Formats: sequence, structure tokens, C-alpha cells
Amino acid sequence: MSETLIEARGLSAGYGKMAVVREVDIRVDAGEVVALIGANGAGKTTTLLTLAGELPPMAGEVSFLGEPTRAPMHVRCQKGLGYVTEGRSVIMDMSVADNLKLAAVPPDVAFDYFPALETIMGRPAGLCSGGEQQMLSLARALGRNPKVLLADELSLGLAPIIVANLLMAVRAAANERGVGVLLVEQHVRQALKIADRVHVMERGRIVLSGTANEVVGQLDKIESAYLAGGT
Repeated sequence: MSETLIEARGLSAGYGKMAVVREVDIRVDAGEVVALIGANGAGKTTTLLTLAGELPPMAGEVSFLGEPTRAPMHVRCQKGLGYVTEGRSVIMDMSVADNLKLAAVPPDVAFDYFPALETIMGRPAGLCSGGEQQMLSLARALGRNPKVLLADELSLGLAPIIVANLLMAVRAAANERGVGVLLVEQHVRQALKIADRVHVMERGRIVLSGTANEVVGQLDKIESAYLAGGT
């Protein structure tokens, strides 16, 4: 049986006094990719922020590496949490090389994930394409050898071939290093190609869960009912 790395039980969370997610149960085991899908505003990012320690739970419990925790995000990151936010997680006025240096990621490690970074090491991140910025973001996160990776909309605004490369790197980290990945992804069909399990979220609640194969078989129905036709 695989080790559970991060888990929420009965989780409710939100902003101020308003709960955005309610009674969510979700877990990520070592070496698996779990996709969390749903329409915009369903509560996916709020779930990630609460698992990361950026938002406190209103109810329920979060466990990280087998222990209940209410530690802030920076403490969880020190213990092996990686988080790629919806916006590009890079410092725009620093070069690609300096972004990697700041994250303590050796260049050769970054190149193993994304060889295209090697030719732009001297370029300011702000002058890189969106795809290059996201490759840098993901290289910075994976290059620090996280135990758990939370990734929010890696593919936002990117071409399908770039999305495929990003998701392949995520899958490789799970397969080769046992990283547990929770992936929020707008490219649902691409995400299902690399996911082991899937949760569908609607209005702050998980309304459907299953293996990727089970969900693929119902995808047209799921898109119609929960994703407003978006993929």
C-alpha cells in the first residue's frame, strides 16, 4: 500500500467567514498524480491553498507526511512541499540562471526536465515566452526534490505541445522519484492522460471521484454537467 503524503478530511475553507469549499475529502499518495477538475470558481485553487497552508481550514483536518498540521506554507515547503501557482512562479527581472540559483536548483537538473532552458539561461524571465516561464517555474519546483507537488493550472494560456511537455515532466517526477502530485488543470483531456485518480469539484464540493480510466469513459457527461463544456 502506498504512503499517503498529503490528505484532507472533512475540509471546509474560504475567505473571511465565507466557506468556498465544504466537506472535502482528498488524498495524494506517493508516486501518483491526482487531478482536481471543475469549472472556474468551483473551489479548486482554494483547496490547494488550504492544503499548502496559505489558508487555514474552517473545519476538518489537513495531514502532511502522516501528521495533522496547521503549519504555515513556508514550513510545509521546508519539509518537502512544492507549489506552482496559477501565475508564473518566477521573478521576472532576474535571468533564468538567477531564478534557478535563487531556488537552489542546479542548472543540469533543470535541463534534465526541460532541455530548452539551456539556451536561454542569460535571458530575463520577463522576456521569456509563457511556455518558457512555466518550464522555469516547474523546474524550480521539481528541482528541489519535493515530496508533494501542488500545481495550479500549469497549462494556462499555453500551446498544447508545451502543455504536454509540462505534464510529462510531472508524470516522470511521480514515476521516477515517488513525488505525489495534486494537479488542477484546465486541459482536462491532457490531464487525464497522466493522472491516476480524478476528483470533479462543483460549487466547493467533490461531486465525482474515480480512476482516470473511469472518468475518461464519462467525460462527455462530466463536461456537460460540471465543466460548462470546457476542457
